[in-house]
Amino acid sequence: MYYAGIDIGGMSIKVGIVNENGEILINRAIATDSSSGFSVMVSNMATLIKELLLELSIKENDLSGIGIGIPGVADSKKGIVTSAVNIGWRNVNVVEEFHKYFKMPVRISNDANCAALGEQRFGAAKGKSDVIMVTLGTGVGAGIIIDGKLIEGNGSAGAEAGHMIINMHGLPCACNGHGCWEQYASATALIRQTKLAMAKNPTSLMHDVFKEKGKVSGRTAFIAAERGDRAGQEVVDEYISYVSVGLIGLGNVLHPEVFVIGGGISHEKERLTAPIKRYLDNYIAISGFYPEIDVVPASLGNDAGIIGAAALVM
Repeated sequence: MYYAGIDIGGMSIKVGIVNENGEILINRAIATDSSSGFSVMVSNMATLIKELLLELSIKENDLSGIGIGIPGVADSKKGIVTSAVNIGWRNVNVVEEFHKYFKMPVRISNDANCAALGEQRFGAAKGKSDVIMVTLGTGVGAGIIIDGKLIEGNGSAGAEAGHMIINMHGLPCACNGHGCWEQYASATALIRQTKLAMAKNPTSLMHDVFKEKGKVSGRTAFIAAERGDRAGQEVVDEYISYVSVGLIGLGNVLHPEVFVIGGGISHEKERLTAPIKRYLDNYIAISGFYPEIDVVPASLGNDAGIIGAAALVM
């Protein structure tokens, strides 16, 4: 069986044809030309799907479904994107528009949900029924799967874990709140924390890393810490404590089998996941009586969006 997976981003739209084993048979990316308008964007995606099927010598009738990951609020039951600011979509019926070109099932969901579904079906959490994926990027995204099903909430507006408040009087957030988890646990937050520490510690090895790499990134403090830099290690320790606070809250409420950590910072692997696991073991309610929660880095990388979107219609 064959499925089309579409991963829509602010800069590019990635489209792939995926088989029932979660393998991408062919994929291609096009620029996200939001200025062309909703209908033209959908037409371009539909055309690309047809081109990829032709290259694989697969008939359109043999395509079992199309799944689409949306960078915004997507009501999966109605097939409507209520808001996707980065691509200029607001209250548009994506499923209805795609049905002008294809008659098979079409389903949409938030891109973080798709990534979680991809990791649960075919990636780091394969074989697990209760999974929470948290992506540490520009913000903090999350996808929640309980009993093998995506938990999307009313209007598919749930799973916005990045906006859990961990400090009522904390840093302001773009959502108009204060103290949201993503203001402390996102890659953006880590970069800010690193720059503040560098300003306070002019002899820190973080400055050397900055000169080598040409920029301050989410890896700067980790690299410096690995070289024995005390200030870098303090940044890493504080950052991991912020990430862990949110995971402890999610763990106490939903108690998944595993947390999957995505985003560029997940490339630190055990240097990130091992201390998070210690926090969870120490702070999850009734530790020692409830099942342990594992913590693993995501494994599908940039393919998670396409594979997860395809999994929506599997």
